[in-house]
Amino acid sequence: MSTLTPSEAALIAGIDAPAMLAEVETWCAINTGTRNLAGLAQQAALLADAFAALPGEVRLVRPALVEAIAVDGRAVAIDHGDHVVLSVRPGAPRRYLLTGHMDTVYPSDHPFQTLTWLDAETLGGPGTADMKGGIAVILAALKAFETSPLAASTGYDVMINSDEETGSLASAPLIAELARGKAAALTYEPSALPDGTLAGSRGGSGNYSAVVTGRSAHAGRNPQDGRNALVAAADLALRLKALSGEGLAINPARIDGGSANNVVPDHAVLRFNIRPRAEEDAARFAAAIGLLLREVELAHEVSIHLHGGISRPPKPLTPEAEKLFELVRSCGAALGQPIRWQSSGGVCDGNNIAALGVPVVDTMGVRGGAIHSPQEYMIAASLAERAALSALVLHRLSGGE
Repeated sequence: MSTLTPSEAALIAGIDAPAMLAEVETWCAINTGTRNLAGLAQQAALLADAFAALPGEVRLVRPALVEAIAVDGRAVAIDHGDHVVLSVRPGAPRRYLLTGHMDTVYPSDHPFQTLTWLDAETLGGPGTADMKGGIAVILAALKAFETSPLAASTGYDVMINSDEETGSLASAPLIAELARGKAAALTYEPSALPDGTLAGSRGGSGNYSAVVTGRSAHAGRNPQDGRNALVAAADLALRLKALSGEGLAINPARIDGGSANNVVPDHAVLRFNIRPRAEEDAARFAAAIGLLLREVELAHEVSIHLHGGISRPPKPLTPEAEKLFELVRSCGAALGQPIRWQSSGGVCDGNNIAALGVPVVDTMGVRGGAIHSPQEYMIAASLAERAALSALVLHRLSGGE
């Protein structure tokens, strides 16, 4: 088991746990549901001020254009909030990427809006674990790392995006830009389990909308002249579900369409999600979907336009990633924090980063649980624990003891 050297102990001695908790309480009092642009703007301004304490340039980056399919089949633009980016020593020969997100899954009209101490150690509230607690960990860890003599020859970028909870479509180009050339990346989703277990390999995820166009007719006088788009969409949903199997899960989630009961509907939109476990599973879906769509078109004499794609590629545990995980484990051991990892069916920005060839550990945030529910909570002591872990990882990554 590794132990802390005197210089490493000094590195983490200044981590201010009460200040971190105060930041989380302030930030979580702001509703930042992904569609709440006013709340996201307020949060981004606070984060820009907070990260200005580090020796770099903070800027707000406009979101990329994102389109979605409306219930009538039209492609419509979806607005997103700005992303916060900090760049420190951009000319350094060795640089890292640290990422987090400010958005939550709770819209402005959701009843879960306030913080509550569930017991002396556990703070419940929207975004406490996922992941404003993680943002506080990033900031405290970097402040500690800046006291290391190795920091002067090391650089990093921090990105806090506004749309992770909806797939990071408005920040994907930014993630790709910032990941380029990085030696390693850390992402601050909460731990996979409340005991601090990390997420190792991850499957992928893709969201699709199939726009089905048929032909309307009177349901009583001449139904034979109609081409029922709703029935075609339902048939497509069943065929998609039948594609599910080992390594590939497909979830038909919703059908929009239809009209009056006496009209053969000429329009429907089927929305579905796919979860490929590995790249070969994604390739298998890509090879099958075209033929499947054509079969449904011929069977029902309709046309189908498919919109969407895989936004989170599968994230295997590569040798480079395993090496980074082992470093995190050794740092945890030195701090008295047992670290292990397991595969996860969830996805995050770590998928995008890994797809660019950068080793990443993507659950470096706080210990907590019940995320995406009104029972979400954070274990307060894990703020300082995880900040110390990240500071030590950055120090040793940079050539420390």
